[in-house]
Amino acid sequence: MSEGGKEAVRVDDDVVGANEVRRLEERVRDLERMLGRKTLEVEILKEALDLARAKKAISLSSSVLRDGSR
Repeated sequence: MSEGGKEAVRVDDDVVGANEVRRLEERVRDLERMLGRKTLEVEILKEALDLARAKKAISLSSSVLRDGSR
């Protein structure tokens, strides 16, 4: 441990306790999970938007045909 402390001081790095490292690693895992959920949510919303646009286009083309405009 003292060798690690000496090395950290030699390279001017902060010395961080193991508990702090574990806490930060857990925080990173939490953030990665949240990012994954949000990424999935965005993909689902994009697909829903694409479907809605396709239905709207079909609806508009059907109404044009019924009106006899084309």
